[in-house]
Amino acid sequence: MSYIHGYDNESLREIVDPVECARRLDEIGHLRSLPAMLEQVWLLKVLGRLDESLPLSEQAVRLARMSGTRKDLLRARILHASVNHWLGKHAAAEAELSTCIDEALGQSWNSIAAFALSHRGKNRYDAGDIHGARADFKQTLFLRQESGASDEELEPVVQCIEAADRRRHQSAIA
Repeated sequence: MSYIHGYDNESLREIVDPVECARRLDEIGHLRSLPAMLEQVWLLKVLGRLDESLPLSEQAVRLARMSGTRKDLLRARILHASVNHWLGKHAAAEAELSTCIDEALGQSWNSIAAFALSHRGKNRYDAGDIHGARADFKQTLFLRQESGASDEELEPVVQCIEAADRRRHQSAIA
């Protein structure tokens, strides 16, 4: 079941049903497996409970480092960076996402690279680097198209590109 019901056209953040997310968080709150921890981090983040999400994301990174695969560690680090992004720690999020992108591309893990690029693009978008955000969104689109993503899966990335174009156009007028 997807808890994402769309994306806000201006903030680019996920639109979720907070009741559904809280219910799911209650269901899995006692679990300590890496997948459960990552889901908890994301749920706490989208519910705006960043003070709880950040330490749990740090714990998930440690767990992935000790007992997960390299892919698991990248996913945990990307999620940790996305929490930092939502906290307004744009430089920290950018640095972590950039190293994750480099590693994923170096290993030809294009789906993970695309995931990290989309998050770095959103971080750059919020930090005011519209050109960098647009470049990340375009590279995300390219990687996802190469992997055979459906039009439905590509739509959120296209929306991000359009949002960056709108913001770039608005700043050119101002």
